[in-house]
Amino acid sequence: MNIDFHSLPADQLVVFDFETTGLSPDMGDRSIEIGAVLIENGKITGRFQQLMNPGVRIPLFIENLTGITNAMIKESRSNAEVMSDFHDFIAGRNLVAHNASFDERFLRAEFRRIKKQCSSGIACSLLAARRIFQNAPNHQLATLAQYKNLPSDGVYHRALADAEVTAHLWLSLLAELREQHEFDELTFGFMHTLTKTPKHQLRQFYAKHKIKSPVI
Repeated sequence: MNIDFHSLPADQLVVFDFETTGLSPDMGDRSIEIGAVLIENGKITGRFQQLMNPGVRIPLFIENLTGITNAMIKESRSNAEVMSDFHDFIAGRNLVAHNASFDERFLRAEFRRIKKQCSSGIACSLLAARRIFQNAPNHQLATLAQYKNLPSDGVYHRALADAEVTAHLWLSLLAELREQHEFDELTFGFMHTLTKTPKHQLRQFYAKHKIKSPVI
C-alpha cells in the first residue's frame, strides 16, 4: 500500500533522536542509542528507547557528554537488532527530529546496513522553530524548552529525553500556528514546506495557504 506521507496530519508521527560516537556516519561514526516518541492525534501515546552496541568504542568525550559508557553498550543488543525493531516502530509514520539533518544521516546509514529503507517524510523542529518562534534567544533544544516552558526533566544528550522535549516542542509549534494564524488542519506536508520557506517569504506562504498573515 502506497502512503501519501505529506498528506498525513502533522500531529500524528514519530519524534526521534540518536546519540552517536561522532558527527558523521560517512567517517565511520555509529549510533549508540535511539529514543523516540509516538504522537497520535496530538498526544504522546508511545515510546521507544534502546542502547545499542555497534562494535566500536565510544570516545571519552562522548562518554562524558552522554553518560553512555563502553561498559553499558557492551551489554546491549546490536545496532542491527535495534534498528530492525525501530523500522517496525515507525512503519507508516512521518518523522521529526531537532536538527534533523544530523539524525537523518544516521538513520539512513543504520538502515542501509540492514538493507532497509525509510520512505517516511522527515521534518526538522529546529528549522520550524526558527520560523515560528523567531523571538527565541536561540533555537537550541534546551533554550526552546525554557523559552516555551516545555515539560522537561533537565536531562539532555540522552536520546529518549531529547525526543520527549522535541515532541513537546513540535506540539507547541503546531499550537502556535493554530492560535496565531487561525489554521485548524495542519498536514505534515505543510510543516515540511514551512521549514524550507525563507523567512522573508513567510507572508506569502501563509497567505497562499489561507492563513492569517503574521506580523514579521
